[in-house]
Amino acid sequence: MRPDLLEILRCPVCRGELTLVQRRTDGPEIVEGTLLCGRCKVDYPIQDGIPDLLPPDERD
Repeated sequence: MRPDLLEILRCPVCRGELTLVQRRTDGPEIVEGTLLCGRCKVDYPIQDGIPDLLPPDERD
């Protein structure tokens, strides 16, 4: 995931802004991390560079 995507990504639950916590990068790309919603306190994982923006009740 590119960090500049944070400008357009929003929490799918409450439409709040997301905060990025990086765990592993590959150059400018974020490979692993978490997107955090400060408004509704939901976390969205980033794995293999792909953010999982499904609401928690719709994840496997």
